[in-house]
Amino acid sequence: MQQLYTVQDMEEAIRGKLRLNYGISEKDVNEEYLFKACALVLRDMMALHGAETMERVERAHERRVHYLSLEFLMGRSLMKNAYNLGVLEAMNGAIENMGFKSADIFEMEPDAGLGNGGLGRLAACYLDSMTTLGIPATGYSLCYELGIFKQRIVDGQQVELPDDWKAVGGAWLIAKPEEREEVHFGGKLREVWRDGHLHVVHEDYNTVIAIPCDMEIAGYGTDHVNTLRLWEARSPRTLDMALFSSGQYVRATEEQTMAQTITKILYPNDEHMEGKSLRLKQQYFFVSATVQSLVRKHVEVYGTLKNFHEKNVIQINDTHPAMVIPELMRILMDEAGYSWNEAWEITRNSVAYTNHTVLSEALERWPQTLIESLLPRIWQIIDEIGKRYQKSVEEFFHHNNAITEKMAVVWGGEVRMANLCIAGGSAVNGVSALHTEILRTDVFREACQMEPAKFKNVTNGIDHRRWLAQSNPGLHALICDLTGGDSYLLQPMELQKLDQYAGDAQVLARLGSIKRENKEAFARSVKRGSGVVLNTDGIFDVQVKRLHEYKRQLLNVMQIIASYQQLHDDPNRDFTPHVYLFGAKAAPGYKVAKDIIRLINALARQIDSDPLCRGKLQVVFLENYCVSLAEKLMPAAEVSQQISTAGKEASGTGNMKFMMNGALTIGTLDGANVEMHDVLGDENMFLFGLHADEVADMKRGGYDPSLFYQRDETLRRVVDQIRDGFGGVRFEELYERLLYNRYGAADEYMLLADFAAYCDAEHRMVAAYQDAEHWNRMSLHNIARSGIFAADRSVAEYADTIWNVNHK
Repeated sequence: MQQLYTVQDMEEAIRGKLRLNYGISEKDVNEEYLFKACALVLRDMMALHGAETMERVERAHERRVHYLSLEFLMGRSLMKNAYNLGVLEAMNGAIENMGFKSADIFEMEPDAGLGNGGLGRLAACYLDSMTTLGIPATGYSLCYELGIFKQRIVDGQQVELPDDWKAVGGAWLIAKPEEREEVHFGGKLREVWRDGHLHVVHEDYNTVIAIPCDMEIAGYGTDHVNTLRLWEARSPRTLDMALFSSGQYVRATEEQTMAQTITKILYPNDEHMEGKSLRLKQQYFFVSATVQSLVRKHVEVYGTLKNFHEKNVIQINDTHPAMVIPELMRILMDEAGYSWNEAWEITRNSVAYTNHTVLSEALERWPQTLIESLLPRIWQIIDEIGKRYQKSVEEFFHHNNAITEKMAVVWGGEVRMANLCIAGGSAVNGVSALHTEILRTDVFREACQMEPAKFKNVTNGIDHRRWLAQSNPGLHALICDLTGGDSYLLQPMELQKLDQYAGDAQVLARLGSIKRENKEAFARSVKRGSGVVLNTDGIFDVQVKRLHEYKRQLLNVMQIIASYQQLHDDPNRDFTPHVYLFGAKAAPGYKVAKDIIRLINALARQIDSDPLCRGKLQVVFLENYCVSLAEKLMPAAEVSQQISTAGKEASGTGNMKFMMNGALTIGTLDGANVEMHDVLGDENMFLFGLHADEVADMKRGGYDPSLFYQRDETLRRVVDQIRDGFGGVRFEELYERLLYNRYGAADEYMLLADFAAYCDAEHRMVAAYQDAEHWNRMSLHNIARSGIFAADRSVAEYADTIWNVNHK
């Protein structure tokens, strides 16, 4: 890929966009307009490459990947796209020539509000890798107007605010109203016989228009460009003129407002029926618009749908897009006229499903009555799929009622989306070796017995170009010096060459200096943003991820409380300075998670106000954790907390980002930690706690957390302190949840059982930190062995084992 722009070329292109698109002269330009002009220049470049890519793909009649995910956590795009297109240096120079700082312009861009956690970040990484590897692919999702929410911490508690990211970030979106689709809700069905066949006619439905907004995705070192297609919801009538003319102004726009609600925010609270209804509408709107669009384009090229499965593969990222199965069946039968068996053969060979959780509450189940009322034809098809699948299950397992109930698509008035994905897809994959084994032997054991070849493993991966080369330029420079160039950007296993420098004191010292510089840079960023002054002499010990009980942020807090109490017991004891950094968003309706955030902040205030802790102990909750914040934090982190209850975390990707930036892991043998341990060994990470099989055995034997509480004085003091709280704020519900939960199993995620081992792991980590050269050697080994966790490897495995598409 050639350098397309000099600094002068780029400056001229940017000035042109300012004049032609915004009518702004050089003297009137500000940072926002300059950002938008830069985005438009890159957008034009990608659009040109995108058109060329499409022509190549259509000429070759290649199979295409359609990656469906309800979230894509893209982060900022300006620097990333310029980097991938090979024009970052030219853009930096042009911005500086125009009197601005490029860093300020990059900071102007908000994170695109299209995702929340690891699921969405994984989808974004995979889009980058699919494009870099030259795989024809399109991502599909919703164009959320306000994202999930912008987190503010007020009096220690999470407050959710709208995230209006599109005001600036919308510069990347290319609306294509001419490719709109209609999505139908409600209504009634009428059956008619025509030409000797039974036809189902859907009538009296409500229509919502789906407008595609495309975001171009540039690959690294290639002219190949893919697309992320995002759907906006609109009403076919923007205004009821009769109502408006009669003075009923609010009612006149009600229809448009209700339609737009579908793409207003990500994950509306579904603790009430209105929330459930909105979530179901989101999911069907998303898949219906997507399937209609790709079917239409396929027919334009091939004139038939008989070969649809040969030219298309639809990857379902978690169960949110599961209705792609009945929707494709609907189109094939009701619109294309295929028989059930013909439509089923095409559908099953078109769809593959990635499972991301073993938590029963996260394996989506929808009330049957809700689907019947909102999606009557889809319900009919799901019901028929369920009956046929249940028959095959009964035949295979000789009418074992317990197995029939477990595997049913429809049961007890509920539709089970994971079972629908298994019944209607060609492949089911887990996202780490341990996770896939649990799927095969426990969660989906019977389905695997029926169709063992369907179940596969593809361990997750991350975009190492963003998370190492771009985020950590100092480390990137060191890697290039030691490996003889930047070939690792396309061949991540080249990082293994770093292992040979484990005995080089100068290299280890330079690695330590890079980490120190990154810590100081992050501290400056935090001070600018919040006024908090981080102690850069302390260990940066980090836990950042979605707030959920199984991820056990509360266990981390318990260990910190123990350290705090021990410091008070013996103020003169040796104490290595320690900075604990948390970042997490709790779902708006998840009270326990919000209580844990409040506890973290209460503890942080207590420690901050205690003179005994000054220079020794610090706890900071990082507000509104997001991709752009993570890009600053990952290079600065020294310790990565990956402490989920063994058997609960499917994979994790934050663990990979930390590892790639040289942080050392304190973790359980859970998710991808298992595979990290395979390449690192005990000597380069700090493992602790029960294994997945031990967790299961202990629960089967009747786990009683109060026994741990009674016999461990340190633990008892910590749990009692949680009850009593800090600064007058008590946390009795968290206390009771650990010991006497009235609403379920006490200490469901076994914090008390793992507490002592976790404290020991922290002590081992602190002891290792005292020897800087040894610590840096461990850090180097982590970086050197992280190449296996690159998304390029993951995507290549999908291409070879599930998608059957070519790649570089």
